[in-house]
Amino acid sequence: MDDQTKNLILAFALSLAVIMGWFALFPPPEPDPSESVAQSELLPPPAGDAPAASAAETTATPLAQTVRVAIETPRLTGSIALTGGRFDDLQLRDYTETVDDDSDLVHLLNPVGGERHPYYALFGWSPRGALDYAQVPGPNTEWTQVGSNDLTPETPVSLRWDNGAGLIFTRVISVDEDFAFTIDQSVENTSDAAVSLDPYGILAQHSQPDDLQAFFISHEGLVSMADGSLTEDSYKNMTNYTVSEREGTPASQQSVAENGWIGFTSKYFMASLIGMPGQGFTAVSQHVPGADIYQASMRQATVTVQPGATSSVQSMLFTGAKEFATLSEYEDAGVERFTDAIDWGWFFFLTRPIFQVLNFIHGVIGNMGWSILVLTLFLKALLLPLAWKSYVSMARMKELQPEMAKLKERAGDDRQKLQQEMMTLYREKKVNPAAGCLPILLQIPIFFSLYKVIFVTIELRHAPWIWVFNDLSAPDPTSLYNLFGMLPWAAPEAGTIMATAFLGILPLLFGTTMWFQMRLNPAPADPMQAMIFNWMPWVFMFVMGGFASGLLIYWIGNNIITFTQQYLIMSTHGARPDVFGNIKASVKRKKGDKSG
Repeated sequence: MDDQTKNLILAFALSLAVIMGWFALFPPPEPDPSESVAQSELLPPPAGDAPAASAAETTATPLAQTVRVAIETPRLTGSIALTGGRFDDLQLRDYTETVDDDSDLVHLLNPVGGERHPYYALFGWSPRGALDYAQVPGPNTEWTQVGSNDLTPETPVSLRWDNGAGLIFTRVISVDEDFAFTIDQSVENTSDAAVSLDPYGILAQHSQPDDLQAFFISHEGLVSMADGSLTEDSYKNMTNYTVSEREGTPASQQSVAENGWIGFTSKYFMASLIGMPGQGFTAVSQHVPGADIYQASMRQATVTVQPGATSSVQSMLFTGAKEFATLSEYEDAGVERFTDAIDWGWFFFLTRPIFQVLNFIHGVIGNMGWSILVLTLFLKALLLPLAWKSYVSMARMKELQPEMAKLKERAGDDRQKLQQEMMTLYREKKVNPAAGCLPILLQIPIFFSLYKVIFVTIELRHAPWIWVFNDLSAPDPTSLYNLFGMLPWAAPEAGTIMATAFLGILPLLFGTTMWFQMRLNPAPADPMQAMIFNWMPWVFMFVMGGFASGLLIYWIGNNIITFTQQYLIMSTHGARPDVFGNIKASVKRKKGDKSG
């Protein structure tokens, strides 16, 4: 390995260690729940060009007592409150909060006044002209169910409300087998004058979510798509919106001509309002400072209903897990760029295909841990031509070491002369000293892309492998503290000093395989570089000890395959690595350092 390649590896490794160490030791601060105001002021859209409605007209009261309609589908369970027709009680049947057998289901939507973080969706109409808010359905309207059935994929639910002034509102709600509701809102005008109204849908979160991770690698907060353009805003960004005169709050507005959706996302789950394909609307995101409510609204075009006529509008509500296959189905049905609700990151051109390959392998094997190892083998095979050239170049560089030593002896302190003669030697022997760098450079985006895949895709959440490894998105559950599960107490909690000190099996394997891989080549002649190379595997072992198990599985597999590749390729070109000799030299150097 030439000095240029060693310097590149050293720079990459140290940079990676600094980045990982910084976020491990100094994670972003979690939001303080005490700073949030648990109030219930919800702002529906202002009517026409009028300012936003007053608090008295828009208060979404707690729902301690209300009649509810049960939701029962293969993947959802919960209920709709007839007060306001609110979607505020929803759990996901396929997902639990933890891997424990007695864990509760994931609660995605929760009512105001309950024990959990208030988060709900509601639909209604804003008045125009002579109408006022009391004459249209709002957050606290008492709807009546037509019939008595539960909401299932086979049985839609119909709600009715008569305003007593000539307008009869009907809402028909249907749900599919996955996570999408279709809301058909209609208004019948039995009066003798035409009326105009603006239909809307609102998603509201009271304060920031309790489980907000606020980690730089995963977007949490507002996500929207307008005619092919994706927008992501954190909760903090929403509080910094410019105050809108019309809304009376910090707000951002975007027009959608044909296809769009808007909502809130966590790392794994999302709720979003979706316009029907081909129908435009206005997407509005805003923060209500006094109540600390984050809102995402979909405002559809004004509807004018003539006397004796009925008009209706449709929209959709998605409330579920960001499964790639499920989002793809909705995307195929016309919901544009819905799979981009998954945060693919800067390297999306690598992250997405890497995930798709991993997902395909998992579909064949059925175990995500083994699938990661197969993916590692696939990626190494894909890069084998480059790796081959790199290792061949390194072997040939090793052959040139005697001649390089002579050049250094002849050149003495004349570094310019040495560089010129070295370049001449490279050209004569047809050796590229930089050839060993390319595979290392390609590893950087691949590593971060796979890290992104493991960190943000729900397919890795609670994915089991073998033995006690039952969540590949979580750190190694084993620990030296309990002799890797042999003693009857739990390992230290991830992220603590104890967890860092008492490492698990995977971090130890990672450090060991990295150390052996680095023994394929002699230590650098420079004592400082040699010391850094000796300690680097063990530093990385502790830095990556708290990372996801799936990522460590990949890196261990990558180390083993890289070691095997390099050893075999260099051996076939007459430059078999002296692994044990390098280990002995490394140990002697360490002893020499101590004695010095």
